[in-house]
Amino acid sequence: MTEEWEAPHPAPTVHEDAPRKLVIFAWSGDLDKVWPQLILATTGAAMGMETTVFFTFWGLFPLLKNDKKHGRNRRLTGENWMQKMLSSMNHGGTEHLKLSKMNFAGMGPWMMGKLADEHKVASPTQLMELARDMGVHMVPCQMTMDLMGLAREDLIDGLEEPAGATSALLEAQGAITLFI
Repeated sequence: MTEEWEAPHPAPTVHEDAPRKLVIFAWSGDLDKVWPQLILATTGAAMGMETTVFFTFWGLFPLLKNDKKHGRNRRLTGENWMQKMLSSMNHGGTEHLKLSKMNFAGMGPWMMGKLADEHKVASPTQLMELARDMGVHMVPCQMTMDLMGLAREDLIDGLEEPAGATSALLEAQGAITLFI
């Protein structure tokens, strides 16, 4: 006798009165926070929700282009010595993310990447591309860009125009709102 296979978890149901909008305030650029930011953003979009991620402060750094290299060949961003020093301490981009805990001089992110590959979990780079393809609104914070000395050309393609806190809060009205 063959038993009928049953999914281990029931499929989620979306209630008609549930908010159809998701806004994520991405304020951390740590790998263990960027991953859930992007997983939740792509999941919201897959569920048909209008999804926006507002990237502010350290959360803005994953939006930097990955082509900036380590060491002497790495192009510094910023207009003054303080901004240049900040950019030298933070490589930015999705391929240079550190863990908030257990970084182990870079070994922690490597181990997480290896585990993600083994379990077929999309990388932050892949999730960022998927989010763009799914129409997730990815909005860099203009004030943070000014503060950190970042120009639009320092950031990846496919982003919305930079906006301020007022725009972000207006977008969040009536939405499921997450701070990660």
